Amino acid sequence: MAGVQTALALREQGFTGTVTLIGAEPHQPYDRPPLSKAVLLGKAEDSAFDVDFEDAGVELRLGCEALGLRPADHELDTEAGPVPYDVLVVATGAEPVRLPGAEGVPGVHLLRTLDDAARLRPVLARRHDIVVVGAGWIGAEFATAAREAGCAVTVVEAEERPLVGVLPAEVAAPMAAWYAEAGVTLRTRTRVERVEPGAVVLDDGTRLPAGAVVVGIGARPATAWLAGSGIELGAHGEVVADRRLATSLPDVYAVGDCASFPSGRYGERLLVHHWDNALQGPRTVAENILGASAGRRPAVYDPVPYFWSEQFGRFVQYAGHHADADRMVWRGDPAEAAWSVCWLRGSRPVALLAVGRPRDLAQGRRLIEAGTAMDAELLADPARPLKSATA
Repeated sequence: MAGVQTALALREQGFTGTVTLIGAEPHQPYDRPPLSKAVLLGKAEDSAFDVDFEDAGVELRLGCEALGLRPADHELDTEAGPVPYDVLVVATGAEPVRLPGAEGVPGVHLLRTLDDAARLRPVLARRHDIVVVGAGWIGAEFATAAREAGCAVTVVEAEERPLVGVLPAEVAAPMAAWYAEAGVTLRTRTRVERVEPGAVVLDDGTRLPAGAVVVGIGARPATAWLAGSGIELGAHGEVVADRRLATSLPDVYAVGDCASFPSGRYGERLLVHHWDNALQGPRTVAENILGASAGRRPAVYDPVPYFWSEQFGRFVQYAGHHADADRMVWRGDPAEAAWSVCWLRGSRPVALLAVGRPRDLAQGRRLIEAGTAMDAELLADPARPLKSATA
């Protein structure tokens, strides 16, 4: 997403030079969200972007992995040889964290690429017993698809509840009930001791039958190929970008899952592994590439992060960043089908989670962007539109 959108944004903003899009996968560039939904369930063969790259004047070099970067020479090393650049945009995304000790065991899967989804589709069609490791967003989405396909599903989570480190306990706790409602067994405070062909052995000695094991325990920036380039990397291995999404190297930008950026809105550096970041960031990159040669004022990237997840019959949306909030306001009962939570810093909203309340999310996102002061009492009334709960 980030690479494609950068190329298209450059053309849309009037760039007339050569644009080359290099990717390690052999497939036409594609969108990832459908992989855990329509593609996985066989409702769609692929999720290729509806883009005529030739017409857009974008050269595709597919099946061509980036191996290294030599900034002094302004060259990118690839499997097909060196590629010179005037400006380089690093948009290599993230790669899934693998389960230690499970490498090479038959039946162990990840879900990140089109090929991953293609390997998993027949597993679901055969209605295998499936063990999912990790109760994060991707684990819940895959469990949802597997249940829809008629598979027996057990989700194993090392922490005491789903989404630890992502949402506060009181917000994530109601989501644990969704698993049972969908017929999924959720085992928390449980670690995988080892994976064997046809089984998963847990740390308490329990042996779970497993026709397939799907690992969803997080992702890390795909930046190992930048070793030795001198580019600044952060604590999570991500490329450290500035507010323009420029890196520590001249003429090199970074965008999407592989890069962090300083947020003036939230007063900290953010590393956002979500689709919307890969959609929005490229516009800033393109603007700054064109602006640098034209002497224009730099464009600053400071979004309200946004993501969504479809799981267990619910549409879950989140906007903002709640880490430094000092108050949380519920809108509705989490035991019901639709509810939302708003986080405030002082009287101003900084984040909102909406379950089955898309209008709350749309209005809340605009209020967060505007920094509008809210009346917490009015905000707590789920019957009142968010936009009318201002102070």
